[in-house]
Amino acid sequence: MPVKKWITQYSIAWPLLVVLLGGIQYLKGRSTEYSIEFGLIWASVSLAIFAYVRVKNFRRGTDCALCNDLPARDNKQ
Repeated sequence: MPVKKWITQYSIAWPLLVVLLGGIQYLKGRSTEYSIEFGLIWASVSLAIFAYVRVKNFRRGTDCALCNDLPARDNKQ
């Protein structure tokens, strides 16, 4: 499993999602405290779900063109 690659990707994606989701709530007129809490919770939940599905697909050998985690297969028959 390319754990190092995933950790790097999630360490970049998590703070971006926190800022994005929290910022949207703040722009909608919510309090700063609520916006930060919302961003932290929903960024964590969404990345946890994405990571779970990604690991599950990796173990099954399901190709993901977006993730590009599996080595290229030689389909010559």
